[in-house]
Amino acid sequence: MTVPLSDLLATARVVSLPMATRFRGIDTREAVLFEGERGWTEFSPFVEYDDSEASTWLAAAIDFGWNDLPPRRRPHIRVNATMPAVPAGDVEGILARFPGCRTVKIKVAEPGQLLADDTARVARVRELIGPDGRIRVDANGGWTVDEAERAIHAFAKYDLEYVEQPCATIDELAEVRTRVKYMGIPIAADESVRKADDPLEVARAGAADILVIKAQPLGGVAKALSIVAEAGLPVVVSSALDTSVGLSMGAHLAASIPQLDFDCGLGTAALLGADVTEEPLLPRDGKIDVRRVAVSGGLLDRYAADEDRTAWWLARVARTHRLLQVTA
Repeated sequence: MTVPLSDLLATARVVSLPMATRFRGIDTREAVLFEGERGWTEFSPFVEYDDSEASTWLAAAIDFGWNDLPPRRRPHIRVNATMPAVPAGDVEGILARFPGCRTVKIKVAEPGQLLADDTARVARVRELIGPDGRIRVDANGGWTVDEAERAIHAFAKYDLEYVEQPCATIDELAEVRTRVKYMGIPIAADESVRKADDPLEVARAGAADILVIKAQPLGGVAKALSIVAEAGLPVVVSSALDTSVGLSMGAHLAASIPQLDFDCGLGTAALLGADVTEEPLLPRDGKIDVRRVAVSGGLLDRYAADEDRTAWWLARVARTHRLLQVTA
């Protein structure tokens, strides 16, 4: 569906939300919200992404705001806690923001940190969640193949559920998967899905056991669902540090997938210091609800981006909208 640019701009609100904890190198999260015919929707590609990549995120925003959603198969989604690359001493405080979560995704391979820092963080999480908790680590493609193999060996005694995007390329993922297969630790692909020209290439190459699926980067709920169906691999639905509006998009995607074996990365509103709704999609008993979010006008005003940032984002909306028109 094509929505005129004037319709998008008529309700566009640009917000700048403080982070409760520094994450992905940022202290504030910016986003554009639109009120569509079906409800509020979100456009929030990270600022470093070019217009071509960001245009897919705009397609997702239009899809969620103006199109019908697929039927829900479940009313709640189990979510994981997300642990930034913090010192081990900060782990307990962050886990407290994710009540009831039985799974923790731990960021590793942070630039400027050592494997010893990652290992201490993983060990502290295991200590706090006990032997029955689930641990997954996410390197965001930050290791070489040799570094990945070394790190996976270092973490193995902490009983990993899987390792997400240990290396940047599909060939590297395949090599790591071959090297650690005897250990029984699955490899998950994220960037090799959402940033790829062909999001199914990693599955066809046999380079991953699990796919991490995100609604915004893949163009919306319907397109993400088609990728899940065609890939034929288990999936984890995750977010990109969205507001609760974007998390609602992800929750509806997760709710529509026939088989969902893993806890999803949709609890990240807990990492925000503020949100755009009085009823944010925060984890409760390890789950979030599958629902549309009612946006608060007062919070939109309170966390409105300044004039320069608003102009920057609205210009970005216009450019990416033109790209969508060209490819329609």
